[in-house]
Amino acid sequence: MEQGQASSSSFNQTALPTPRRAGTPSTDRNPTEGERAESHRSHQAGPSNPITSLSTSAPASSKGSRVHRRSRAPVYFHSRRLREKIERPWLKKKDNRERWVVILPIIGLIVGLGLSGLLVWDGIRSVAKHNYCLVFEDNFTAFNDAVWTKEVQLGGFGNGEFEQTTGGEENVYVHGGHLFIKPTLQDANLINNDTIINLLEDGTCTSKEPSDCVAATNTTVGNATIVPPVKSGRIHTKKGATIKYGRVEVTAKLPQGDWLWPAIWMMPVNDTYGPWPASGEIDIMESRGNDLTYAQGGNDIVSSALHWGPDPNNDAWWRTNVKRRALHTTYSSGFNTFGVEWSQKYLFTYVNSRLLQVLYTNFDEPLWARGNFPEALSNGTRLVNSWSHTGRFNTPFDQRFYLILNVAVGGTNGWFEDSRSGKPWIDNNPNTKKDFWNAQDVWLPTWTSPAMEVSKVIMWQQCDGNEEL
Repeated sequence: MEQGQASSSSFNQTALPTPRRAGTPSTDRNPTEGERAESHRSHQAGPSNPITSLSTSAPASSKGSRVHRRSRAPVYFHSRRLREKIERPWLKKKDNRERWVVILPIIGLIVGLGLSGLLVWDGIRSVAKHNYCLVFEDNFTAFNDAVWTKEVQLGGFGNGEFEQTTGGEENVYVHGGHLFIKPTLQDANLINNDTIINLLEDGTCTSKEPSDCVAATNTTVGNATIVPPVKSGRIHTKKGATIKYGRVEVTAKLPQGDWLWPAIWMMPVNDTYGPWPASGEIDIMESRGNDLTYAQGGNDIVSSALHWGPDPNNDAWWRTNVKRRALHTTYSSGFNTFGVEWSQKYLFTYVNSRLLQVLYTNFDEPLWARGNFPEALSNGTRLVNSWSHTGRFNTPFDQRFYLILNVAVGGTNGWFEDSRSGKPWIDNNPNTKKDFWNAQDVWLPTWTSPAMEVSKVIMWQQCDGNEEL
């Protein structure tokens, strides 16, 4: 009975209006007059049953709500889509011009590939190709006295170097199929006591200059003259292997240690055009044993240069000098091949591959003109072009050269700049060698691998038969 009454009461209850979109007639935002009156009566009624839904909620009978909603729902959208088949007459007739949209890019691609191939062919065709004949190859199963000469001197080789080069096996020796050029400390007794080293007496000096063959230590107060504080090695192929145009490769691991100066270079057999640098010098590789923090570049950098000019004060080396940095390593960490390729038309140096060039020089104009040398010296002496009579642009690099390998120590020619990276001597100071010796507690511990280790040397002569063309 109670259920029936409740059902009847629920069925007879007036359905509440369904919420509509804003702005639509007869909505909460735009109610009708009847809705406003009904809303007013509902607010005047007594306390509502808390179970009863609010006027904004769904009615008690969802059935009644759905019926009411369907009967009063407006139509909001009318499709204007065309139902019939759409005519596209332009598709019935093909336009031949549309083919060019595909053809033109293909033609452009073919032409581009053709031009690229032509440029590559022209580049390959222009690369100089020479025939080379083997002159000398050394894998160092033993020291070859027929080719190599050990230089024995005390004079510093024009650079103020601190080493005495020796002729024994202490500083230049072969071991395990490799050549070692290793600097060592001088005998302390020769430094701390009055001493004279005279290479003329035993006839071992290889220099023609007497000053290169004699050195002394003077312990008199106020005198800091000492014999060379270090011994090292320097060898060359002057008597056994020379070339005029060709290629040279030296595979070597460079030394590690402060103030070491390894070099692979070439000098002319004869001073055809005068004393250095008038007859030229080819520096295939020079480096420093200092680590990569050294301001001028340590064992992570190698440099190549040509020395040429009428006299030492007019050496144009700076016009033909280039450096190359090792990538994420140092040249003391492993073996690298240092090479030079040289012809009458060009000269270039490289590391490991002819593609990894360091220095490249074209002989496309006379070197005298390229040097832009002054007409006269500061004392008024007129400079004479000793190269002009050859008629060749590459003079003085048009004669036979020989190979030199050495490890120098220190020097006063500026290779190690003053007041940088803790340099323990000043170039113009007369006490340079003594200052260097006294600082050995600082630099000697850095000589963790002081030797230049060489595994192979190869020299080829260009033998086209038309080298002078």
